[in-house]
Amino acid sequence: MTRDPADGLPTAGDPQFFRRTGPHSLAAVVDAAGAEAPPRRLMFRGVAPLAIAEATDVSFFDNRKYLPALENTRAGAVIVHPDLADKVPGSAVPILTTEVYAAWARVAALFHPPPPVLPGVHPSAVIGADARIDPSAEIGPLAFVGERAAIGKRTRIAPLAVIGAGVEIGMDCRIGTHVSISHARLGDRVYVYPGARIGQEGFGFTPTSEGFLTVPQLGLAILHDDVEVGANSTVDRGGLTDTVIGAGTRIDNLVQIGHGCQIGRCCALAGQAGLAGSTILEDFVQVGGQVGVAAHAIVGRGAKLAAQSGVMQDVPAGAEMGGTPAQPARAWMRQVAWLRGVTRSHGWGKTPGKKTD
Repeated sequence: MTRDPADGLPTAGDPQFFRRTGPHSLAAVVDAAGAEAPPRRLMFRGVAPLAIAEATDVSFFDNRKYLPALENTRAGAVIVHPDLADKVPGSAVPILTTEVYAAWARVAALFHPPPPVLPGVHPSAVIGADARIDPSAEIGPLAFVGERAAIGKRTRIAPLAVIGAGVEIGMDCRIGTHVSISHARLGDRVYVYPGARIGQEGFGFTPTSEGFLTVPQLGLAILHDDVEVGANSTVDRGGLTDTVIGAGTRIDNLVQIGHGCQIGRCCALAGQAGLAGSTILEDFVQVGGQVGVAAHAIVGRGAKLAAQSGVMQDVPAGAEMGGTPAQPARAWMRQVAWLRGVTRSHGWGKTPGKKTD
């Protein structure tokens, strides 16, 4: 458990690693949350989970599973849905909102904002000819910015990142350590986490009588505003058409985006998912962990793909799919239940000498 060096109390956000602002008044917390609360003259030092929160902490409650923790919390304020306001103990101020977790995120950011950009180019960085770097941008130690590249206002390039020739990066972006970006254009507020690779050649080749012949990859990787790419994920550039990731999309760690994929707005791809070349995800698609999608498949707007699904054909808009090959989730679950019943009825899968249900 982390303790605040100032008062020795338990805290979230170890001050050795996370910058903290404040204390903040209850009014400032409520404004940040976009919520409502009874007016009180209270000050708060930070945020903490219900179990360790103290009287100067803000916490939140959005899952009835944790009702005992709410009943016993010592938090000074709790962000909660109006329907559950009566569950908050009298010692805490209820901060009421219908979007509890979003309010919590905003309040946590109030106390723990991202570290500020430190404008300037580190002496050990290597900057190519005709590169355009805004004076407000930060270029870290041993970073490389290639010729003709453009870095926008307040963007941070972390140590050892490599920005290739001609790459364009917009405003307020964060490019992590050991990231490499080539043949790409990034919009504003794009976050690329450590070790990610953007714009490298895709898996493009054709078999010949003498072996595989590499097909030139002539497209780009285009990341629109507010995209996040997780650590060690890869986004190949297109073969002939560009690989495009729509505004607001979130890509988890260890995700593979093949060449020429078209991903819509506000999609979410969980860890170890993989999209083969020229896959299309329409807006608001959710892709579970370890999902694989075959080349040229189209996944319709708002569809949801359960973890470890194998998608081999187009998916209708709004569908919920699971299994391999992927099928409607309810049919897949019925098949799983039927198979489980069959195996039990035949005694398959039992450990010798072990009693089973």
